[in-house]
Amino acid sequence: MSGKRFGLVTLAGLVMAVGSAMAQYSNKPVKMIAPLPAGTATDTVARILAQSMSSSFGQSVIVDNRAGADGAIAGAEVAKAMPDGYTLLFGTNSPMAAVPALRKVPPYDPVKDFSPISLVGRYSSFLWVNAATPVKSLRELIAFARANPGKLNYATGNTGGIVAMAQMLALAGNLSMVHVPYKGEPAAIVDLVSNSVQVMFATPTTASAFAKEGKLRALATTLPHRSPGAPDVPTMVEAGLPRFSIALWAAIYGPAKMPQGIVDQLSREVNLALNRPDVKEQLERQQFFGQGSTPKELDAYTREQLEMYSRTLRDAGVQPE
Repeated sequence: MSGKRFGLVTLAGLVMAVGSAMAQYSNKPVKMIAPLPAGTATDTVARILAQSMSSSFGQSVIVDNRAGADGAIAGAEVAKAMPDGYTLLFGTNSPMAAVPALRKVPPYDPVKDFSPISLVGRYSSFLWVNAATPVKSLRELIAFARANPGKLNYATGNTGGIVAMAQMLALAGNLSMVHVPYKGEPAAIVDLVSNSVQVMFATPTTASAFAKEGKLRALATTLPHRSPGAPDVPTMVEAGLPRFSIALWAAIYGPAKMPQGIVDQLSREVNLALNRPDVKEQLERQQFFGQGSTPKELDAYTREQLEMYSRTLRDAGVQPE
């Protein structure tokens, strides 16, 4: 067979493969399942991405909130879905790293039970205190908690907050604070503002409005760099914990065994959306930093994060339940 003939056959094969993948998207909406409730940063970012993908994809992408069990409900639903590209997980560090690390018998394997598609990016998260709390820095918080064991209550609205706080308390010398868990950030923020709890890791999406009103104070960010939206707030490392390493992130996954053509097509759509100026602007308003990837890069990142979360909890003395 001549080189020209081989090229034509190969091109025809590629066209058929792409056409076959695209033909999957002609009859019904693509469902993007979000593991956290409406009003959270995850819900907001998922809807920004879904709207952009819908307009360019020529296919409706809808967000379906399935909150509960620290994201495990959403993760389990996608893990058992048909691998046809119609059901996707807007996965975060909660269902894809923390849940498997926190449970003796995880409901799914974040590596074997999913098809990695693309990273979406990284959340800004801050360590907040109620403004009435007599501390204005992380070092002052640590000193106050050490001098007043058990006096401060800390809230968590997701597993990212649980792991971040566990690492912070351990690195600061196993400080004693009372843990008050919530099903999501919005409910926890209400009690942080009312001073029922005094300390919490949370995203600007739920907390910034109260900070502007002078009801909350940000002590540090979990980002590896200062957030452009809050340049005066130091990182956790700058604030005094050089070994702090917890990352809060989002990515898109499908069920295991999705056809590679569909995986690649979806990955391209996610990356195209993240590079659009209007999408970047909307995400930046949420202090979310978009960053796409290839499926292979997401697979490696998922494995790395799972190991890091497991090691962090182990070092902090948190036992899987």
